[in-house]
Amino acid sequence: MTKTRLCRTFQTAPAAVPRDDSAKYLRSGLTAEGFSAPDWLVPDLEDGTAPEMKDEALENVRELLPEYAPAFSGEIWLRVEWAYDSESLRERGVEQIETLAETVGEHVDGFVVPKVGRLGDVNAAEAAVAAAGRETGTDIELAVIVESARARSDLREISKFGQESLLTALVFGPVDYTAELGGREIGQRPDWSGLYEALSNEASANDLLSIGGPFDRLFRERAGVSFYNGDGYADHVEREARVGLDGSWSLHPNQTAQANRIHLPTADELRTAVSKIETFVEAKGTGTGAVAIDGQMVDEATLKNFENTVETVATVHGMQDEQTKERYDEGLLDRALEIW
Repeated sequence: MTKTRLCRTFQTAPAAVPRDDSAKYLRSGLTAEGFSAPDWLVPDLEDGTAPEMKDEALENVRELLPEYAPAFSGEIWLRVEWAYDSESLRERGVEQIETLAETVGEHVDGFVVPKVGRLGDVNAAEAAVAAAGRETGTDIELAVIVESARARSDLREISKFGQESLLTALVFGPVDYTAELGGREIGQRPDWSGLYEALSNEASANDLLSIGGPFDRLFRERAGVSFYNGDGYADHVEREARVGLDGSWSLHPNQTAQANRIHLPTADELRTAVSKIETFVEAKGTGTGAVAIDGQMVDEATLKNFENTVETVATVHGMQDEQTKERYDEGLLDRALEIW
């Protein structure tokens, strides 16, 4: 499958829920449109699905993916069961990887393996994915959730392993990580700024994607009225974007719509980038190595930052052109695509 190398939104969807239509949330994610469509949809066979519904969850994935995946615009990553400290969960994870690769592997971009431990545990997860890919002749990759002290301690080694393996992305799992460290739920949770910086740095150094942790305070209450906590989630995503994370975890379509917008340059950002690239290229044709544009000295190094903006827009346009057409006027979008 063609890799987008883009993951503004990592939306987990329980693969089975206790409703008449147990696949309701999985179907909703697979049919989402516009800014509500995630870059990565992650059908969840792990924490998001109750223990007594694991088998039904597996069947829902096997039934729905052939029907809906061909029209889905993003990538599909299956979150299986796994834990570095549970042999039975690791065995179940291997079985799920094998079964899903065999039955729906052509519709799957990768597997998300949670609760990994040290590098050796990541090696074992990667070996299971690689073996399933070889058996089925499918091109499937691996993402791991960093949510244990062991994985945090081996983060650099795990990231380097990505250069020579199927490992594609690092995802932060703050709830399990906090619990393993002995943290307590007392008011506001830690912001883990040092870990976020390390995650962004190690992923960038090894050409991996880095994805922030979930924001589970979906709703707030005031004066007896409960409402969606959009402000809180926006602050959360903006913080992740500032430290260079590639994307954000989404638990709800509203969160997906917000994160997709925040991780996509604004019209003003794109207009500035396109204008400065055009001016610099024109000046470079006269033999100038650096040029002052709108009071800013722009050289080849500065230019790369503006090119990153255009690259993001062009990549999103290739995946979700309805988003870019809504975000930018036609003339600006055409100029950006022509540059790229």
